[in-house]
Amino acid sequence: MTTQDTGARRTELDAIRTLVVVGLVFFHSALVFDTRDDYYVKNAETTEATTVAAALAVVWAMPMLFLIAGAGSWHSLRKRGPTGFTRERLLRLGVPLVVATVLLIPLPVWLRERAADPAYDQSYTDFLPLFLDVRWQWSNAPFVLEGEYFETGHLWFVVLLFAFSLLLAGLVPLVKGDVRPALGALARRRGAILLLPAVPLTLICAFVGLEESFAGWSRWAYLLFFLYGFGLAADERIRAAMRREAVLAVVLGLALFLTGLPLFLLAGEVEGGDPFTDMTGPAIGGRALYGSAGWCLLVAILGLLDRRVAGRAPRPADRSPGHGLRLYGYLAAGVLPLYVLHQPIVVGVAYGVVGWEAPMPVKYLVIAFGSLALTIAAYDLLVRRTRATRFLFGIREPSRDTYSPGHRSGPKTS
Repeated sequence: MTTQDTGARRTELDAIRTLVVVGLVFFHSALVFDTRDDYYVKNAETTEATTVAAALAVVWAMPMLFLIAGAGSWHSLRKRGPTGFTRERLLRLGVPLVVATVLLIPLPVWLRERAADPAYDQSYTDFLPLFLDVRWQWSNAPFVLEGEYFETGHLWFVVLLFAFSLLLAGLVPLVKGDVRPALGALARRRGAILLLPAVPLTLICAFVGLEESFAGWSRWAYLLFFLYGFGLAADERIRAAMRREAVLAVVLGLALFLTGLPLFLLAGEVEGGDPFTDMTGPAIGGRALYGSAGWCLLVAILGLLDRRVAGRAPRPADRSPGHGLRLYGYLAAGVLPLYVLHQPIVVGVAYGVVGWEAPMPVKYLVIAFGSLALTIAAYDLLVRRTRATRFLFGIREPSRDTYSPGHRSGPKTS
C-alpha cells in the first residue's frame, strides 16, 4: 500500500486526546446525577440536565479517541511492519487489559451491588471469584467472555481498540497498489471530506443502531472512525481538506446535532421506546443526524486546531517549557493508565459522597475534582515510578525518539 509521507508528529492530536481522557472524569462524575443513565452509583436526587450535556460530549469525544488511535496506528505500522505492530499492540493494550480486568474492574461492580442493596454484606475477596467466573461466548465478538457478574466496564474502549488494531494488521498486507488517487479525490472536491465519510456512519447509526453501553455509538461506527484516522495520517491532502472545510463543518455539525437531538429524545419518550435501537421514524432520523453530526464535528475540531497550529510561530529550541507544557507532557505520557484508572476511582469516591446531606452541585464538584486528583496521584505513585508497573499499564519506556511537548520528559503511551 503506497501513500504519501505525512512528516512531523501532530502534537494537537496528543493534546485533544489528553483533554478527552481528563474530561471523562467529569463526564462519568456527572452520570452519578443523571436521571436516565444506569450508572454504578446513583445520587438519590437526579436531573435530566446532564442528558443534554452528556450528548454534547458523546457525539464527538470517544469517536475522536478512535480516530486519533487510527492515526497513531499508521505511524506505528510504517515503523514496525504488521508483525512488529501486532507484538507492540499485544504489549501496550493486551497486557493492561488483562491486568485492569482482574485488579480494577471488579471494584465498581462490587460497589454497585452494595449501593443497590443496603443488606448486601459480601466481602470484596468473596465477590472477586464470582466476578472472574466466566465462560467463552463468540456471538458478541470481540467481547468473548461473559459471566453473571463479569463485565469489561469502561475497558470496552481498550477491547475494541485492541481488536481493531489486530484487524488492521491483517488487512494492510492485503491492500496492494497506490491508494493516493482515491485519497486525493476525496481531498480535492469541495465538501467531499464532509459528505462521503459521513454516509456510512449515517447508515450504520440509522439502521444498525447505537449501543448505549459504548458511549452512545455502534462498535462498527467506531471501527470506521479508527480507519478514517488511519487514512487521515496517510495523506497530507486529507489534513489540508479538513482545514479548508473546518468552518462549514462547525455550522453543519451543530445544525445536524441540534436537529437530531429532539428527535432522539422524542423517540425515548414513547412508552417502552428505545431511541438507540427502535426502527421508528423519529429514532432512525435522530440516529442518522447524530452519525452525520459526529463526523462533521470531528472535522471541525481537527481542522480548526490545525489552522491554529499552522498559524503559530515555532517555539525557540532553546526556550524552556512553561508550567502548562510540563503539566501537559506529564499527563500525555500517561493517557492510557489515566483512562484505565479513572472510573473505579470515580465510582469509589461517588459511593462515599452520595450519602452526604449536600446540594447536588457541591457533591458533583467533590466527586469530579476529588476523583481527578486521586486518579493523577494513583498514576504518579502506583504506575509511573517503576519499570514493572509501567509495563503492566502499557507505558512505553523512554527512548531517543520519544516525544513530549517542548522537552523529553519520560515514557509515553500513544
